[in-house]
This record gives sequence, structure tokens and C-alpha cells, in this order.
Amino acid sequence: MTDTDQRALLRSLPQVEELLSSPALERAVQRLSRRFVADCAREAVAQARADVLAGCADQVDVDAIAADAARRALALADPSLRRAVNATGVVVHTNLGRSPLALAAVEAVQDVARSYSTLEYDAAARTRGSRHDHVERLACALTGAEAALAVNNNAAAVLLVLSEFAAGHEAVVSRGELVEIGGSFRVPDIMALSQAAMVEVGTTNKTHPSDYARALTDRTSLLLKVHPSNFRLVGFTESVGVGELRALADEENARRACELAGDAAAPAEVLVYEDQGSGSLVSLPCFDGDEPSVSESLAAGCDLVSFSGDKLLGGPQAGIVVGAKRHVDRLKKNPLARALRLDKMTLAALEATLRLYLNEERALRDVPTLRMLSEPADVVRGRAQALAEAIVDAAPSGCLQVEVVPEVARAGGGALPLCDIPSYAVAVSFARGSVAACEAHLASGRSVPVVGRIKKDRLLFDARTLLGQEDADEIVRGLAEYAELAAREA
Repeated sequence: MTDTDQRALLRSLPQVEELLSSPALERAVQRLSRRFVADCAREAVAQARADVLAGCADQVDVDAIAADAARRALALADPSLRRAVNATGVVVHTNLGRSPLALAAVEAVQDVARSYSTLEYDAAARTRGSRHDHVERLACALTGAEAALAVNNNAAAVLLVLSEFAAGHEAVVSRGELVEIGGSFRVPDIMALSQAAMVEVGTTNKTHPSDYARALTDRTSLLLKVHPSNFRLVGFTESVGVGELRALADEENARRACELAGDAAAPAEVLVYEDQGSGSLVSLPCFDGDEPSVSESLAAGCDLVSFSGDKLLGGPQAGIVVGAKRHVDRLKKNPLARALRLDKMTLAALEATLRLYLNEERALRDVPTLRMLSEPADVVRGRAQALAEAIVDAAPSGCLQVEVVPEVARAGGGALPLCDIPSYAVAVSFARGSVAACEAHLASGRSVPVVGRIKKDRLLFDARTLLGQEDADEIVRGLAEYAELAAREA
């Protein structure tokens, strides 16, 4: 393209006012302020200009530019965070919002969101209350702790504990537990941010009590145990349990009481703290003894334990710290506690979720995450069979080949990496179209995205992570839509 041709194309680009009067933008102008639509029109013209300058366009299509502006404008009006169907077989799917809430939690959120609430009001005493009270009593009843505190996620809980008890002092941790979890959360980075001095002991695969004992100094304030949520070392391995750490801490604290009394530079005592990661309040068969409960860690000797609210607990995003009252009270007074505190809607969801655990049978039935992790494979197979039959009935004849196949589901969310959960999925292959095009249509071309997975050139929909008939209906409609598109294009 010559410079003259390029200049001619640039001169032919439409003005913003011209685009605003086009039929393509009428709907957008009706839904949005004219100012926002005008901004989108400018963006569309700027993109067309960049294409011309880059030599990517040999003509200016005003209608296409108007359509691009309308798409940009309507994208502002349509929600980007919306419901999706998880047909991947990954129960706690981080990209899809982790744990879906129990109905009781959803109703609790709606109740406090649409009105004023008793967030920091003690109705019985008619005085100011504390937002901590809404979950503390429940968390203590369920774990055996003396006190509890909830913040906005478990990384925040770890940061808060380290900042309060290890800033300017030493925290001892096994090299085999210096994990990195999704989103670049690294234990060493959090320790550095908290201004704790990290002391690594042991090796990647083996750490002994003597390694911790040799690392203890007058500056040690924490013996830190980190549950390796998203990986496992197998084979020639050894780790130190909470009970052994408790014995070491008690021995060191007894020594300090005799030798370091009155030394203001030394920490008052060595605490045993476990970052349990996923956290679990009940035992499920799929855990296979590999997932300690919060109450077990406290009973074994932890001063403090922190865990997530939105993983195996099945609640909203939160980080919960439980333990001795004198330690939790210090955390509540730390300035970080206010910066990391929960809002009223998260507190309502967390309180409602914890309340379900007061009856374990009800929790297994009503908390979606627990139900999906524990549901018998035969029940999942029945749901998969019903889905397969509905797909066959809805799709044009001869377009799809549908089969129910055994599969393996996963806990996800950085939990139980070695846990295989027997499941069943509907496998779909295509006489017309392609598996990749169908996957794109289901995920990107619909108001409710359906996310499955591709395996051996078939699209799989794992029935274990389908929440109900609405999810199944979305899969059926999406596949029927794609099959009809593929039939027309054939």
C-alpha cells in the first residue's frame, strides 16, 4: 500500500457523531449514556486507524466499525462476572469461583444485602457490637478453639499471624513446606512481607525434630507448619508432626522462663502455628486419612491454625484463624485486622455455612462442595445417563455421538492432589463441526458459559460437578445450538 492510499484510508475513517447516528449503535445509546457510547465509538475508530497504519486493512468498513463500537458499548452493560456451568469434574475450581454456596448461605447474603443489619450492633444489649462475634462462637464450637477470627482469605490470615507474632523475630519452617500455591502465593514471600526472618530446616524430602531443635535461638518466635495443599512428596520422605513441634516449643519456653526472664529483646514464647490451607471440619472417604481436621491440629498442640473458608469448608472466600484466646485477641488488635476484615455479605455467608456444620449429616447434604466430594459414583452415573439422553433428544439427528464414560474427578482448589474421585461424564463427538469449535461456542458464545474439557477429541461433561437440572439444561441447549449451527454450515 502506498502512502497516498494509506492517507486516503485514514481520511475515510468515520467521525464519532456519524457512528452515533448509525442503526448499529441505536440499542447501545438506549441502554447507556451517550457519553459512554461515544467513548466506545472513539475506541473503535482508533482501532481502525491503528489497523490502517499497521497495513492490516486495505479498506474502511464503516458498518464494521459501528458494529465494533456497539460490541464495546454493550460489553459495558452486560455483566462479566456471571453464572457458569462447571462440567470439568474439578469440584473446587479456582477459575470458576471455587465453592458454590449452600442455599442457606445465599439466603443469608440476600437478607443482609437488601437491608440494614446487625453487623456491629448487639441487639440484646442495644449497644455497639463486634463483627467478629458472628462467626467466632460457631468456629470455636466446631473446632474446640478458645477464640477465632475471620479475615478476607487464608493468605491474609497467614500474613496477619506472621506480622503479629514473628515480625522482627525468627520463624522456623521445613524446606519441604515452602510451597507456592496458585496466583503466585509463596510462603517465603509472605514471610518477607511480614518482616519475619525465615529459618529453613531439613531437606526437601526429609525433616526431623532435631532439625527444628538445632534452629531454635533466643530470637525464635514461631514453629511454622504449612500443609502442602497442592502437592505431595512420596517415597523416601519424613516430616515433623504438630505434637513433636509442641514438645519442642514447650521445652524451649520452659528454658526461657528460667534464663531469659526480663529480656525485652527476646520473644515471650515460641508458638506452634499451622497454616492448614484448605481446612476441613469433617472427614470424608475421599480424604483417605491425608487431610487433618482443624480440631485435630488444635488438639495435637497448635497455638493457632488458619484455613480457607472457600475450599473444603464450602463457604465464601475467607481466612479463619482459630486458637488460644490470648493469641487471637492480639490478632484482633493488630492494625492489619481492620484492613483485612470481612464485609457483611461474606460474614453472612460464612456464618450460615458454619451453622450447617452443627449437624454433620445436614452439612454433607446441603453444602455443595461436601455433597460433590462425597456423592456415590452410582448417583453421578444416573445423572450422566439422564444428561446423555436429553442431549440426544434435543440435538438434530446424526450430528452428535453421545456416550456415558467413567472418569476421575478432582477436589481442586489446591486440595487433595492425590485423591481420585470416581465419576461419570458424558462424552460428545461430532459428525459435523469440531470439538474445538463447540467448546468455544459453549464457553464464549453464550450468556451462561458452559465449561467442559476435551479428551481424545471428545468434549466431556463430568456430571459430578453439575449442581442441578439448570446446569444440565444449559449443556443441552448449548449443544443443540452448536449442532444446528454446524448443520447449517455443512
